[in-house]
Amino acid sequence: MSTQKINLSSLKGKIIAIDGPAGSGKSTTSKMLAERLGYTYLDTGAMYRALTYFALKNSISPADGDKLSTVAKNIPIEFKQVNEKNHIFINGEDVTADIRSRDVTKNASEVAAHKGVREAMVKRQKEIGKQGSIVAEGRDTTTVVFPHADIKIYLTASVKDRAQRRFLELIKSGVSTTVEEIEADITRRDEFDSNREHSPLMKSHDAIIVDTSNMTIEGQVDHIVSLMRSILK
Repeated sequence: MSTQKINLSSLKGKIIAIDGPAGSGKSTTSKMLAERLGYTYLDTGAMYRALTYFALKNSISPADGDKLSTVAKNIPIEFKQVNEKNHIFINGEDVTADIRSRDVTKNASEVAAHKGVREAMVKRQKEIGKQGSIVAEGRDTTTVVFPHADIKIYLTASVKDRAQRRFLELIKSGVSTTVEEIEADITRRDEFDSNREHSPLMKSHDAIIVDTSNMTIEGQVDHIVSLMRSILK
């Protein structure tokens, strides 16, 4: 795959929104796509994970919607480039690695399900989107955060493939787990995210579905770029 940035002048200032379930390749694909296009990468999921990390660290229950909503309105969350990588900070503390822990992953969906939390985070995300030239990813970016995005992509894959990918990522990071445990967790998260009351995971009617089951991450990026070229020609 070529790492050279692509000059798509007709996309300057545009918003590319990418949705999909856990493990479908959203984060890595969106990050690589943003790098290729020279865009800002907006990881909406990392914002909810950061809030979850803060809540657990400060003994705030993931079920306490009122307290979490108040924190979500005021917590200083920032994205910064560190050695050309996207990092997330809370109160100036780099929590990029911390928000990927098993405890945060287990509780993030419950934290993100609260109406007040989502309203506060979506407001922040829309503000970031005003600058344009961004690739935004999450579970409601095409339906709630950026319903008028210029290009919408919905990534999906089988639970088996998603679990295998997540397993390899965690093992590489030194986390001890099994594919079976991850499959069970992904199935639980899919059910929870798809049926939550506020901003559930769903496919926008005008999003392009990309099944990543048999694709490498590089292949996913290439495919999306190809779609963009086709749409813009």
